[in-house]
Amino acid sequence: MDSGKIAAVQRRTLAVLSIAQITGGVGVAVGFAFSSLVVAQLSGSVSISGLAGTSTVLGAALLALPTAKAAARSGRRAGLALAYGFALLGCLITVIAITIGSWPLLLAGLVLFGGASAGNLASRYSATDLSPPGHSARHLSWVVWAATIGSVTGPNLAEPADHLGRRLGLAPAAGPFALSLLAFALALGVIVIGLRPDPLRLARSVAPAAPAPTTPATVTRSGGTLRTAWRILRQSPVALRALTAIAVSHTAMVSVMSMTPLHLDHGGATYSVIGIVLSLHIAGMYVLSPVVGWLADRIGRVRVLTLGMGLLLAAAVLTGTAQPHDVMQVSAGLALLGVGWSCGLISGSAMLSEAVPLEHRPTVQGLSDLLMNVCGATGTVVAGVIVGALSYGVLGAVVAVMVTITGARLALSRA
Repeated sequence: MDSGKIAAVQRRTLAVLSIAQITGGVGVAVGFAFSSLVVAQLSGSVSISGLAGTSTVLGAALLALPTAKAAARSGRRAGLALAYGFALLGCLITVIAITIGSWPLLLAGLVLFGGASAGNLASRYSATDLSPPGHSARHLSWVVWAATIGSVTGPNLAEPADHLGRRLGLAPAAGPFALSLLAFALALGVIVIGLRPDPLRLARSVAPAAPAPTTPATVTRSGGTLRTAWRILRQSPVALRALTAIAVSHTAMVSVMSMTPLHLDHGGATYSVIGIVLSLHIAGMYVLSPVVGWLADRIGRVRVLTLGMGLLLAAAVLTGTAQPHDVMQVSAGLALLGVGWSCGLISGSAMLSEAVPLEHRPTVQGLSDLLMNVCGATGTVVAGVIVGALSYGVLGAVVAVMVTITGARLALSRA
């Protein structure tokens, strides 16, 4: 297939992935907005309600590898379809759980619900399979940017979905999850129907013949095992640096972001003010994604990763030194936190993809998403312990040290 036809397929692929990202993002945002509240209502415990977010993140982590393995074996379409299929099943279970009033079953459904997050994350890698040299970061960033629409629109649809669900005879609070089910069904349909030809399978078919394998015999055309992914990472310092940068960026972002509402609440901030601050943070995460992707292609992956660590450092300093009533300072810090995360995710993902052989990219990418989600979940727990035992300022200092060390290692790697 000539370059012109491949470029046309890539444009179609980006459009399909972006549409799926929007619909899938709506489903994730709607369910996430209501999950903690519903668990609290069913369990009667605020402490147990915190397990709602943990279950979703855990699900995204656990389902990252099955998604990647399906992609390695049968192509991106199969991997993404599996992820959104899990999310569909999860939504169905949550609706049943709400109907019968079972919060343990609801948490189980939220684990499978995390498949949508796994699918949305995997979509960014799918955007790079057919990217020409020097364009993978910006192509990846367009798909990441599409998540902005779903993330912003979704929470605003939760209440109307609840009202509509009650009119249709659903149990109170089941409507938003029914809407998520519909959104995931649309995303699944878009992927199954629209992602043809499959970008990964096409990329493999047109790639030059690979040299004789240097990895052990356990590596197969399907992409190998988790052990193989670790072996490939150890053999590629570039890929390992990229994965580390992604994990550190995500850990820093989630740690500070998760504790900021509590910090502002101590200063007397209203829910509306806290919502505005978090909206600015989300805007920082997604709105500038195309700019970050363009910069990563233009000036290099490591430079943008180093820039991202610098922004995360500035965010940690601003938030960590802000008093609970310093809403403007916290807002600026959270906006920088979002942009720094964007630099780490986009540039790091492009760098990781380019550093790994095509045959084994899906498995290594799945391992990256697994570690990213595990680090995020761990960061949230550790951040809560630090703030509870010490202070929000100490959390900022810990994050500042972490990103400074990572940024210095990245800068020295270019020397």
